[in-house]
Amino acid sequence: MSLEERVTDLESRLAFQDDTIQALNDVLVAQQKAVERLQLQMAALLKRQEEMVGQFESFEEEAPPPHY
Repeated sequence: MSLEERVTDLESRLAFQDDTIQALNDVLVAQQKAVERLQLQMAALLKRQEEMVGQFESFEEEAPPPHY
């Protein structure tokens, strides 16, 4: 194999590796955005759950109606 063929082969491999790295980076960025969105949704759900628990606790603390 001549030096020129070896350099051409290496350049070809490098180009494919660059494409692969870019594709992996794109997937990683998309996954990070999804994780951040899910974290925000989870925080909102936890906040709503805490509010709901607070509402139910206030109902339990009320005195029973007079007819009991």
